[in-house]
Amino acid sequence: MYFGCNTKLNKVMEKIGFGGSCHWCTEAIFQSLRGISLVEQGWIASDENNAAYSEAVIVTYDPAPISLATLIAIHLYTHSCTSVHTMRSKYRSAIYTVSDEQALQSRQTLKMLQQEFSEPIITKVIPLAAFKLNEANYLNYYYSDPQKPFCKNIINPKLAILLKQFKNEVDSSKLALL
Repeated sequence: MYFGCNTKLNKVMEKIGFGGSCHWCTEAIFQSLRGISLVEQGWIASDENNAAYSEAVIVTYDPAPISLATLIAIHLYTHSCTSVHTMRSKYRSAIYTVSDEQALQSRQTLKMLQQEFSEPIITKVIPLAAFKLNEANYLNYYYSDPQKPFCKNIINPKLAILLKQFKNEVDSSKLALL
């Protein structure tokens, strides 16, 4: 499903949601990629659990430089996609889709990527039902001050994985400090 056209650049942009770890981490990961025009950080509800919200992001991207399959692979490798832990209600491992076509492609991609993981991937493909944007002072969390202890201790290791495994997808100007 397409969400409008940027007439200035004549690019078609798509949206999809991702959740699995702290939304500050997930935001920083997707903000660091080429082809991403916007990352909205907050809480996403699905219609799966009576609109129960969990931390997540909505990513607006250009599918020409970065595919949905690549975004899903990045998502899986940068959070604990095979771990069932006590914080899963807050950090639901999910891909939040906006169309049936996107859901089908996401399920197919998960199935294909399963061979790269020794444990079962627990990430669910769920329709995006609602979104609540985080408070303004928490948005752009990493890039507003990457020297914060949380950024250095929690987010930087995830960005290091991103650089190691997906170097060609990274906007190198953003991660020059790593």
